[in-house]
Amino acid sequence: MIDTHIHLDDERYDADFESMMARAKAAGIEQCIIPGADIADLPKAAAISAAHEDIFFAAGVHPYHAEDFNEATLRSYLEDPKCIAVGECGLDYFRLPEGDAEIRAEKERQAEVFRAHIDLALEYDLPLIVHIRDANQDAFDILHSYGERIRGVLHCYNASKLLLGLSQNFYYGIGGVLTFKNAKQLVEVLPLIPKERLVLETDGPYLTPHPHRGERNEPAYTALVAQKISELLEMPMDAVIETTTANARSLFSHLQAR
Repeated sequence: MIDTHIHLDDERYDADFESMMARAKAAGIEQCIIPGADIADLPKAAAISAAHEDIFFAAGVHPYHAEDFNEATLRSYLEDPKCIAVGECGLDYFRLPEGDAEIRAEKERQAEVFRAHIDLALEYDLPLIVHIRDANQDAFDILHSYGERIRGVLHCYNASKLLLGLSQNFYYGIGGVLTFKNAKQLVEVLPLIPKERLVLETDGPYLTPHPHRGERNEPAYTALVAQKISELLEMPMDAVIETTTANARSLFSHLQAR
Protein backbone atom coordinates (compact mmCIF):
# COMPACT_ATOMS: atom_id res chain seq x y z
CA MET A 1 0.00 0.00 0.00
CA ILE A 2 0.98 3.62 -0.55
CA ASP A 3 -0.08 6.40 1.81
CA THR A 4 -0.41 9.21 -0.72
CA HIS A 5 -0.99 11.98 1.85
CA ILE A 6 0.66 11.95 5.27
CA HIS A 7 2.12 14.98 7.07
CA LEU A 8 5.23 13.24 8.38
CA ASP A 9 6.83 16.64 8.91
CA ASP A 10 4.35 17.34 11.72
CA GLU A 11 6.06 17.66 15.12
CA ARG A 12 3.65 15.11 16.59
CA TYR A 13 5.69 12.42 14.83
CA ASP A 14 9.10 13.51 16.07
CA ALA A 15 9.29 11.48 19.28
CA ASP A 16 8.69 8.01 17.78
CA PHE A 17 9.24 8.50 14.05
CA GLU A 18 11.33 5.40 13.35
CA SER A 19 9.18 3.04 15.39
CA MET A 20 6.08 4.47 13.72
CA MET A 21 7.56 3.82 10.27
CA ALA A 22 8.42 0.28 11.37
CA ARG A 23 4.76 -0.24 12.25
CA ALA A 24 3.82 1.10 8.84
CA LYS A 25 6.13 -1.36 7.11
CA ALA A 26 4.72 -4.23 9.18
CA ALA A 27 1.21 -3.18 8.12
CA GLY A 28 2.19 -3.34 4.45
CA ILE A 29 2.81 0.33 3.73
CA GLU A 30 5.55 0.49 1.10
CA GLN A 31 5.79 4.22 0.38
CA CYS A 32 4.53 7.55 1.74
CA ILE A 33 4.13 11.02 0.27
CA ILE A 34 4.42 14.16 2.41
CA PRO A 35 2.28 16.98 0.96
CA GLY A 36 3.52 20.55 1.12
CA ALA A 37 1.12 22.56 3.27
CA ASP A 38 3.17 25.27 4.97
CA ILE A 39 6.14 26.60 3.02
CA ALA A 40 8.11 26.85 6.28
CA ASP A 41 7.88 23.04 6.66
CA LEU A 42 9.38 22.19 3.27
CA PRO A 43 12.99 21.95 4.56
CA LYS A 44 11.89 19.30 7.08
CA ALA A 45 9.84 17.40 4.49
CA ALA A 46 12.79 17.36 2.10
CA ALA A 47 15.16 16.19 4.86
CA ILE A 48 12.86 13.35 5.91
CA SER A 49 12.50 12.24 2.30
CA ALA A 50 16.26 12.36 1.73
CA ALA A 51 16.86 10.18 4.79
CA HIS A 52 14.27 7.52 3.90
CA GLU A 53 14.26 5.71 0.56
CA ASP A 54 10.51 5.09 0.54
CA ILE A 55 9.34 8.57 1.59
CA PHE A 56 8.73 11.31 -0.98
CA PHE A 57 7.34 14.82 -0.76
CA ALA A 58 5.44 17.47 -2.67
CA ALA A 59 6.01 21.22 -2.79
CA GLY A 60 3.04 23.48 -2.34
CA VAL A 61 1.09 25.85 -0.12
CA HIS A 62 -2.26 25.02 1.49
CA PRO A 63 -4.94 27.62 0.64
CA TYR A 64 -5.00 28.70 4.29
CA HIS A 65 -1.42 29.90 3.73
CA ALA A 66 -1.96 31.41 0.27
CA GLU A 67 -0.39 34.69 1.40
CA ASP A 68 2.90 32.81 1.93
CA PHE A 69 3.12 31.52 -1.63
CA ASN A 70 6.59 32.08 -3.04
CA GLU A 71 7.23 30.75 -6.53
CA ALA A 72 11.02 30.91 -6.28
CA THR A 73 11.01 28.87 -3.08
CA LEU A 74 8.71 26.24 -4.54
CA ARG A 75 10.85 26.00 -7.66
CA SER A 76 13.91 25.27 -5.55
CA TYR A 77 12.13 22.27 -3.99
CA LEU A 78 10.60 21.09 -7.26
CA GLU A 79 14.17 20.48 -8.44
CA ASP A 80 14.69 17.98 -5.61
CA PRO A 81 14.73 14.38 -6.93
CA LYS A 82 12.47 13.26 -4.07
CA CYS A 83 9.83 15.91 -4.87
CA ILE A 84 7.23 14.10 -6.97
CA ALA A 85 4.20 16.42 -7.01
CA VAL A 86 2.95 19.99 -6.67
CA GLY A 87 0.70 20.74 -3.70
CA GLU A 88 -1.23 20.51 -1.64
CA CYS A 89 -2.99 23.41 -3.26
CA GLY A 90 -6.54 24.41 -4.06
CA LEU A 91 -9.47 26.29 -2.57
CA ASP A 92 -10.80 26.30 0.99
CA TYR A 93 -13.75 28.53 1.84
CA PHE A 94 -14.37 27.08 5.31
CA ARG A 95 -12.76 30.02 7.12
CA LEU A 96 -13.57 33.04 5.02
CA PRO A 97 -13.31 36.56 6.51
CA GLU A 98 -16.36 38.70 7.21
CA GLY A 99 -17.60 41.26 4.70
CA ASP A 100 -18.38 40.92 1.01
CA ALA A 101 -15.25 42.74 -0.17
CA GLU A 102 -13.01 40.73 2.13
CA ILE A 103 -14.57 37.45 1.03
CA ARG A 104 -14.18 38.37 -2.64
CA ALA A 105 -10.53 39.33 -2.11
CA GLU A 106 -9.76 36.08 -0.28
CA LYS A 107 -11.38 33.96 -2.97
CA GLU A 108 -9.49 35.82 -5.68
CA ARG A 109 -6.18 35.35 -3.85
CA GLN A 110 -6.76 31.64 -3.38
CA ALA A 111 -7.70 31.23 -7.06
CA GLU A 112 -4.60 33.10 -8.19
CA VAL A 113 -2.32 30.96 -6.03
CA PHE A 114 -4.12 27.77 -7.13
CA ARG A 115 -3.54 28.65 -10.78
CA ALA A 116 0.11 29.41 -10.04
CA HIS A 117 0.49 25.88 -8.62
CA ILE A 118 -1.17 24.42 -11.70
CA ASP A 119 1.18 26.32 -13.96
CA LEU A 120 4.16 24.94 -12.04
CA ALA A 121 2.78 21.40 -12.34
CA LEU A 122 2.50 21.86 -16.09
CA GLU A 123 5.99 23.28 -16.39
CA TYR A 124 7.60 20.50 -14.32
CA ASP A 125 5.29 17.77 -15.67
CA LEU A 126 4.23 16.74 -12.17
CA PRO A 127 0.83 15.77 -10.74
CA LEU A 128 -1.18 18.02 -8.45
CA ILE A 129 -2.31 17.27 -4.92
CA VAL A 130 -5.57 19.22 -4.70
CA HIS A 131 -7.35 20.37 -1.53
CA ILE A 132 -11.00 21.43 -1.89
CA ARG A 133 -13.28 22.42 0.97
CA ASP A 134 -16.61 24.22 0.57
CA ALA A 135 -15.49 25.35 -2.88
CA ASN A 136 -16.54 22.60 -5.27
CA GLN A 137 -17.88 24.70 -8.13
CA ASP A 138 -15.03 27.22 -8.20
CA ALA A 139 -12.42 24.47 -7.95
CA PHE A 140 -14.12 22.45 -10.67
CA ASP A 141 -14.24 25.47 -12.97
CA ILE A 142 -10.52 26.15 -12.53
CA LEU A 143 -9.44 22.54 -13.01
CA HIS A 144 -11.84 21.96 -15.90
CA SER A 145 -10.50 25.03 -17.69
CA TYR A 146 -7.14 23.25 -18.09
CA GLY A 147 -8.76 20.22 -19.68
CA GLU A 148 -6.63 17.13 -20.21
CA ARG A 149 -3.37 19.00 -19.75
CA ILE A 150 -3.24 18.46 -15.98
CA ARG A 151 -3.38 15.42 -13.74
CA GLY A 152 -3.62 14.96 -10.01
CA VAL A 153 -5.45 13.66 -6.98
CA LEU A 154 -8.38 15.19 -5.11
CA HIS A 155 -7.00 14.75 -1.60
CA CYS A 156 -9.58 13.79 1.02
CA TYR A 157 -12.23 13.54 -1.69
CA ASN A 158 -15.35 15.21 -0.32
CA ALA A 159 -17.97 13.06 -2.12
CA SER A 160 -18.99 15.82 -4.55
CA LYS A 161 -20.60 14.27 -7.63
CA LEU A 162 -19.66 17.43 -9.53
CA LEU A 163 -15.99 16.63 -9.02
CA LEU A 164 -16.50 13.18 -10.51
CA GLY A 165 -16.89 15.04 -13.79
CA LEU A 166 -13.22 15.99 -13.99
CA SER A 167 -11.03 14.41 -16.64
CA GLN A 168 -9.86 10.83 -16.18
CA ASN A 169 -6.44 12.26 -15.33
CA PHE A 170 -7.75 12.89 -11.81
CA TYR A 171 -7.72 10.40 -8.99
CA TYR A 172 -9.67 10.38 -5.73
CA GLY A 173 -7.91 10.16 -2.36
CA ILE A 174 -9.86 8.10 0.17
CA GLY A 175 -8.89 8.25 3.84
CA GLY A 176 -10.15 7.66 7.34
CA VAL A 177 -13.31 9.71 6.83
CA LEU A 178 -14.75 6.70 5.00
CA THR A 179 -14.83 4.83 8.34
CA PHE A 180 -16.72 7.59 10.18
CA LYS A 181 -20.35 7.01 11.18
CA ASN A 182 -21.38 10.30 9.53
CA ALA A 183 -19.71 9.49 6.19
CA LYS A 184 -23.00 8.52 4.54
CA GLN A 185 -22.47 10.66 1.43
CA LEU A 186 -18.96 9.34 0.80
CA VAL A 187 -20.15 5.76 1.33
CA GLU A 188 -22.88 6.33 -1.26
CA VAL A 189 -20.56 7.92 -3.81
CA LEU A 190 -17.65 5.49 -3.44
CA PRO A 191 -19.09 2.91 -5.89
CA LEU A 192 -19.39 5.66 -8.52
CA ILE A 193 -15.63 6.26 -8.57
CA PRO A 194 -13.88 4.13 -11.20
CA LYS A 195 -11.69 1.65 -9.35
CA GLU A 196 -8.73 2.62 -11.51
CA ARG A 197 -8.90 6.14 -10.03
CA LEU A 198 -8.92 5.29 -6.31
CA VAL A 199 -5.88 5.95 -4.11
CA LEU A 200 -5.37 5.55 -0.36
CA GLU A 201 -4.33 8.21 2.13
CA THR A 202 -4.38 8.91 5.85
CA ASP A 203 -3.91 12.72 6.06
CA GLY A 204 -2.19 11.96 9.35
CA PRO A 205 -1.95 13.18 12.00
CA TYR A 206 -5.54 14.19 11.24
CA LEU A 207 -8.74 12.24 10.41
CA THR A 208 -7.79 9.04 12.22
CA PRO A 209 -9.97 6.11 11.10
CA HIS A 210 -12.21 4.03 13.32
CA PRO A 211 -11.47 2.36 15.73
CA HIS A 212 -8.65 4.78 16.59
CA ARG A 213 -10.58 8.07 16.39
CA GLY A 214 -9.29 10.55 18.91
CA GLU A 215 -5.74 9.25 18.56
CA ARG A 216 -2.93 10.51 16.34
CA ASN A 217 -3.26 9.14 12.82
CA GLU A 218 -0.26 7.34 11.31
CA PRO A 219 0.68 5.53 8.06
CA ALA A 220 -0.10 2.03 9.36
CA TYR A 221 -3.77 3.00 9.49
CA THR A 222 -3.84 3.12 5.69
CA ALA A 223 -4.71 -0.56 5.98
CA LEU A 224 -7.93 0.30 7.83
CA VAL A 225 -9.01 2.48 4.92
CA ALA A 226 -8.27 -0.33 2.47
CA GLN A 227 -10.30 -2.72 4.63
CA LYS A 228 -13.30 -0.38 4.59
CA ILE A 229 -13.11 -0.01 0.81
CA SER A 230 -12.92 -3.80 0.53
CA GLU A 231 -16.04 -4.13 2.68
CA LEU A 232 -18.10 -1.47 0.92
CA LEU A 233 -17.20 -2.47 -2.63
CA GLU A 234 -17.29 -6.20 -1.85
CA MET A 235 -13.80 -6.37 -3.32
CA PRO A 236 -11.09 -8.69 -1.98
CA MET A 237 -8.55 -6.91 0.19
CA ASP A 238 -5.72 -8.08 -2.04
CA ALA A 239 -7.47 -6.55 -5.03
CA VAL A 240 -7.95 -3.22 -3.22
CA ILE A 241 -4.26 -3.12 -2.35
CA GLU A 242 -3.13 -4.11 -5.82
CA THR A 243 -5.44 -1.64 -7.55
CA THR A 244 -4.81 1.39 -5.36
CA THR A 245 -1.05 0.81 -5.37
CA ALA A 246 -0.99 0.56 -9.16
CA ASN A 247 -3.12 3.71 -9.35
CA ALA A 248 -0.78 5.66 -7.06
CA ARG A 249 2.26 4.61 -9.08
CA SER A 250 0.52 5.52 -12.30
CA LEU A 251 -0.29 9.02 -11.05
CA PHE A 252 2.94 9.60 -9.12
CA SER A 253 5.12 8.03 -11.80
CA HIS A 254 8.34 9.15 -10.10
CA LEU A 255 7.64 6.69 -7.26
CA GLN A 256 8.97 4.00 -9.57
CA ALA A 257 11.62 5.96 -11.39
CA ARG A 258 13.43 7.45 -8.38
